This record gives sequence, C-alpha cells and structure tokens, in this order.
Amino acid sequence: MKEKNKTIKLSIIIPVFNRPYEVQELLESLQQQTNREFEVIIVEDGSTVKCNSVIENFKQNLDIKYFFKPNSGPGQSRNYGYEKAMGNYYIFLDSDCILPPDYIQTVQTSLKNKYTDAFGGPDKAHEKFTLLQKGINYSMTSFLTTGGIRGQNEKLGKFHPRSFNMGCSQEVLKTINGFSKMRFGEDIDMSIRILKNGFKTQLILEAFVYHKRRSNLKQFFKQIFNSGIARINLSKIHPNSLSLIHMVPTFFSIGIIWSIFFSLIYSSFFLIPILTYSLILFLDSLFKNKNLSIAALSILTSYTQIFAYGFGFLWAILMFKILNKNEYSAFNASFYE
Repeated sequence: MKEKNKTIKLSIIIPVFNRPYEVQELLESLQQQTNREFEVIIVEDGSTVKCNSVIENFKQNLDIKYFFKPNSGPGQSRNYGYEKAMGNYYIFLDSDCILPPDYIQTVQTSLKNKYTDAFGGPDKAHEKFTLLQKGINYSMTSFLTTGGIRGQNEKLGKFHPRSFNMGCSQEVLKTINGFSKMRFGEDIDMSIRILKNGFKTQLILEAFVYHKRRSNLKQFFKQIFNSGIARINLSKIHPNSLSLIHMVPTFFSIGIIWSIFFSLIYSSFFLIPILTYSLILFLDSLFKNKNLSIAALSILTSYTQIFAYGFGFLWAILMFKILNKNEYSAFNASFYE
C-alpha cells in the first residue's frame, strides 16, 4: 500500500470484562499522555462487574465513549468498538496495560516518518508490578522461552502485531473485515490476513506498554495453554503459518519429563540439561531485572509457560486427530482470566 499523507486521527479501542480497577489504571495513563489527540472507546463485553462508574471520572479530561454488549470475546468486542469510533487509525489495547506518557506521541511520530497500515509494539514490566508479574513478563519476552517465537525483531513489512498493543488503519479493517470470530489466536489470524492482503506492518520498539498479563500461575498456565491450542487452530485456517519452531515447546516439555524419569531410574546425570537451562534462565533474568527474587521466579514462570504452550499444542493435535474438530479451545468459561 502507498504511504498515506492524510492526518492520522487515533481511536483507542479497549475491550474489558470484569476489570474496573485495571481500566482505571489504563485511563490514568491515557490521561497523562503528552499528546492527547485521540478518542477512547471502552467496550464492556458482558461484564457482571462493570467499569462505567470508573469511566465517569475521566470524561472531563478524555474524549471517551462507553458501550456495553453481550459477551462474545475480545475479538468481536474490538470490531464493535471500531465501528463506533470516529478516527481513521485504530489502536487496540488490552485492559491490563499501562502506557508510558509519550506512547501516543511516539506512535504519531513513527507513523509520520514511516507510515504502515498496521503496527505493533512490545511490552515491559512496570516497576509497580508484583515480583511474579515481572517473572511472567520475563518469560513472555525472553528469547530463551516461547517469548522468542513472538518475534520482536521481525523485518519491516512482515511483523505480526499482537492485540494487546496493536494499531491499524481504517482501510485495513474495511478490507479484511476486522477480527475473526476465533476466541484464541484471533490477533495472529488478523495479522496474517493483513499481510496476505498486501498491507505493510512494522514493529515500533519505542511504542511499548506495561502489560500486567496474569496475576498468578494458574491464570498464566490457562492463558498459555490456550495459546498452544490457538496455534493449531490457526494452522487449519492458514496451513503455511505453522513451522517447526512452534513445535519446540512440545518436544522440550517431553524431553524434560524423560530427563526426570531417567534420572529417577538410572542416574542424576540426566538432570544436567534441566539444571543448565535453569541456570541460564536465572542468570539472564538476573542480568535484565537486577533482582534475585525475580530471577528465581523467572525459572518457575518459564517452565510454566513452556509446558503450558507445549501441552496445549499437543492436546489440540490429539483433539483434531481423534474428534476432527475444526476449532478447539479450553477454559472458555474463564476466557479473560
């Protein structure tokens, strides 16, 4: 697509489900932006604990609109939001994100200097996050875990944005008809369709967000387990999207189990690969976070992530092979958790 010269009018779309406190933190960070030329669209996705009272406190300082709809998942809620928006370029954020003060200005400047019809940004851990949340952030961003699969260094034009921090033009959404009805992996599906339709994407490294993700290991496991399943769901729709690297967590998880088994039967020698990998994770996290507790937790969160993704991936393969399902997912009752 050719570079656009028209003025970019930003609309920020935020789906939310039972998270008024997180919405308040996100809106506080939007209120502190150095560039306030944007509107905010909050889409309450069938919540039983609504955030409408929280939003009232920000209406004097933000151009904000609130909508309530029956639950359908974040993808369809994002579609609902952009249909109500007045801008011509949309930024999709998860409700558990916090923005640094110069986020909007960074996006505007980057798109002005190097316009693309879609972009994505990375995530970091805020200093106020819990130690466990910082450990989870490490495992979700480190090249030593499945975070490496997310590809934060993909070349311009081929980057696959993720919906926790993602932007795209009005032309993109009209062309590809927005997010699909998939409940998991819908953002990757959208990114694939964006590229297939000839649009260019970019990773804006400076446009990062502080992403809380999940607050305990059980929630984190469920989220990543579904991510493993989503990769197989995506391969049914986009066969060429699946590669050997997506299978690594499954092989790794099986290898860990066999190593433990052989160490119990034969010799503790078989534990050396596990101990070596754990030490590498610890030292890498310690170097990045400068905190012994976070480094120790990073080992736990990294193994949780790898096992969850690996066995979600394997479970989906078995479900497709045995039950011949076109799309499978787990934990639907607690999708946002």
